[in-house]
Amino acid sequence: MPVDPEPERYSLVIPVFNEGESLRPLLAEITTHANDLPGPVEIIFVDDGSTDSSWSTICELAASDDRVQGIRFRKNFGKAAALEAGFNAAQGRVIFTLDADLQDDPRELSRFLTEINSGLDVVSGWKKVRLDPWHKVMPSRVFNWLVGGITGLKLHDHNCGFKAYRAEVLREVHLYGELHRFVPILAANRGFRVGELVIHHRPRQYGRSKYRWQRFIKGFLDLGTVHFLTKFGRRPQHLLGTYGLLSGGCGAVGLFVLLVNAIVRLFQPDWGSEAPMQLCIFFLSGGLVLLGAQFLLAGLLAELVVARKMLDQTPYAIVAVTNSKRDRSHTDDPASTGPTHA
Repeated sequence: MPVDPEPERYSLVIPVFNEGESLRPLLAEITTHANDLPGPVEIIFVDDGSTDSSWSTICELAASDDRVQGIRFRKNFGKAAALEAGFNAAQGRVIFTLDADLQDDPRELSRFLTEINSGLDVVSGWKKVRLDPWHKVMPSRVFNWLVGGITGLKLHDHNCGFKAYRAEVLREVHLYGELHRFVPILAANRGFRVGELVIHHRPRQYGRSKYRWQRFIKGFLDLGTVHFLTKFGRRPQHLLGTYGLLSGGCGAVGLFVLLVNAIVRLFQPDWGSEAPMQLCIFFLSGGLVLLGAQFLLAGLLAELVVARKMLDQTPYAIVAVTNSKRDRSHTDDPASTGPTHA
């Protein structure tokens, strides 16, 4: 008798940092709404170096529920590292991420899955009605507007932690630093289809917000990193070399002007720039030439790093392959399979 295939598994990856009070009610809600998914669910809590009761609570939940798995960091490594650890442990066809503070509503899981099944590879939550203080909402809106303008992927809420991914997306996109909020951008750069879903946002019940003003600054720095990686990650000299040529070219023009000025003043002492102005132009032009040389050198070094360290990562993404005609010709040709005669 044919064996029925195992039902597809779904994974929930939940980073935790000092949120021990919310874990039990969160698991209770997930248990209630996980029945809306068409297959078994695994729940992965990643304790990112919590100093409260988070880890002991995770251990108790894992002991009482076979679906729960806990991962504990030795210290706080950041949300991107916690998500990466959860992604590496997840075995589901679709992987959901949500925060542990109960502001994300687990009843949205089935709606995320509907969007994935409609053809999207990444679905990002959009907290259209956001129940956070204004000093957190306004900078986030400015940040989202800038991210959309710079990267071309216009989502209303890049910072939302409630997302859904096909597993193959996370096999190609790797996180480090604080790039977790930019996974949809990195996925879109690999050719995956990205969309968003309006979700229900709830007020905070436990714990404290992790938002600090430093996060806003780090977000802009990470945005520059993502823009560089997606546009020039495999050709850094195209960016750095362009700046180098522009800077060096401007400096060369300035030095040429000084040379012309010196020749003119040799025959007509009253014409051209005086010595103070010549000195300013000389230092400015010389600085631009040196800066251009440094840009070009940095670009060459970056190209060497790419050539040495990144050649194992393919610069393309294959979604499907047809059967090779060449391979079939060897098997379909009777002469190739029949007996041979001397």
